[in-house]
Amino acid sequence: MKVYQVVRKIPRGKTKSYQEIAKQIGRPTAFRAVANALNKNYDKDIPCHRVIRASGRLGGYNRGVDKKKKLLIQEGVELNSKLV
Repeated sequence: MKVYQVVRKIPRGKTKSYQEIAKQIGRPTAFRAVANALNKNYDKDIPCHRVIRASGRLGGYNRGVDKKKKLLIQEGVELNSKLV
């Protein structure tokens, strides 16, 4: 629930890393747990597509990485083509 609460607050056009989310919930080394929790989410009000890897790579998305990329571009997020 803590992960979802933090992710829900990420504004349109912005991203955070799995690591940043882990730090915000007080579990700085739990970035894989954050990714696993987001992978199980199907609530449209929780914008999981706005969470990326610390390296800038997109990471996974339970609706497909192409969909994640498309959503981020639609929101105005500039993606580094070398990392996508």
